[in-house]
Amino acid sequence: MSEITYRLPQKRSLVTELPGPRSRALAQRRAGCVAAGVKSAVPVYAADADGGFVVDLDGNSLLDLGAGIAVTSVGASDPRVRAAVAAQVEHFTHTCFMVTPYENYIEVAEALADLTPGDHEKRSVLFNSGAEAVENAVKVARLATGRDAVVAFDNAYHGRTNLTMALTAKNMPYKAHFGPFAPEVYRMPMSYPYRDPDGFTGEQAAARAIAAIEAQIGADQVAAIIIEPIQGEGGFIVPATGFLPTLREWARTNDVVFIADEVQTGFARTGSWFACDDEGIVPDIITMAKGIAGGMPLSAITGRADLLDRVHPGGLGGTYGGNPVACAAALAAFDTMRELDLPARARNIGTIIESRLRQLAERTDVVGDIRGRGAMMAVELVKPGTTRPNPELTGAVAARALEQGVIVLTCGTAGNVIRLLPPLVIDDAALADGLDVLCDAILTLGSAR
Repeated sequence: MSEITYRLPQKRSLVTELPGPRSRALAQRRAGCVAAGVKSAVPVYAADADGGFVVDLDGNSLLDLGAGIAVTSVGASDPRVRAAVAAQVEHFTHTCFMVTPYENYIEVAEALADLTPGDHEKRSVLFNSGAEAVENAVKVARLATGRDAVVAFDNAYHGRTNLTMALTAKNMPYKAHFGPFAPEVYRMPMSYPYRDPDGFTGEQAAARAIAAIEAQIGADQVAAIIIEPIQGEGGFIVPATGFLPTLREWARTNDVVFIADEVQTGFARTGSWFACDDEGIVPDIITMAKGIAGGMPLSAITGRADLLDRVHPGGLGGTYGGNPVACAAALAAFDTMRELDLPARARNIGTIIESRLRQLAERTDVVGDIRGRGAMMAVELVKPGTTRPNPELTGAVAARALEQGVIVLTCGTAGNVIRLLPPLVIDDAALADGLDVLCDAILTLGSAR
């Protein structure tokens, strides 16, 4: 990776308790105007951010191992992204591509055709959020196939809109009391190597899912299969080798649209441009967001031209979709990813994290599983000496890490997984420091739980 010049010091520094007085004051203001249903993972308020660190209003510098949930892969203030945004704003902030189009929307679509898996002819549409991308991918699949049923998987997370809540597996906090949900969504068993029977292969797990699809729905009724190549909110579950290719081949044979949800895994996060690349999966449609634009709100679907071009003019779009400022940011972020070779950096980060977590696992019996790929790694915590989920310990570990100035996120359907999503531009010293804090928290608290 090329040398990075950081704008802010890349070191933890706590000058107040957490949260500090200015963060506490802002929290009081928030309580009077922001809906209680919006929850924040940490109680400090950001004033600045760069590289692997967030500086709060009180001057505390916190190591960020979450990257805004895999969004700020190039850092929260990448110089290229800042310059591109500033340059675009000097000209115009919005015209609506559906009214008066502009070039950088087309440039992003051209870049996505080049970056996404497969050498077939492709088309793209730009939106604002991952949920929008998923909704529109399903729209395309249903129109193109003339079918209604959509297959999702256990532990899946696809968003918070009505359709994407139906696709999402986890009830609380995402689905509870928000129904009824969109119909014709069917959930199938996922490959989960840690919790599947010993020796259960990816091909066997796929056969299990396919048998359920054919028995419960019928292949000729299925419009699409949608799957995260590595599940995100569901626990960073990496399916066994062979699971995805077997599903992909079944979908191809039965004219079912295979949608890869790479909202969290995309754009160098897993050590390749996309997680599908690891097993040579070429989806019919791929959904993208999060790391696409250096923190600016942008999402996309890219898919087979013959699928997307089936949709009638005006059937896809949105007022803010492909906003020109966000498009400028995306093009700049792509340049940074290439110049710094962030796929390679993600692989290096993954090697460092996995090595430390494997050493940790030898010293405690609360580590059930270590999994992930590249800079998308996780540790599943369990009750001592068992495989039973331990969400209490997981929450306590995240809180202990924050007390020492390290932001880590939790996930998993049972809430017992610590997920690590550091910015890909984090330096090795900062990463090692954060892992020291995390491992110490697991060892200390795990011995008491």
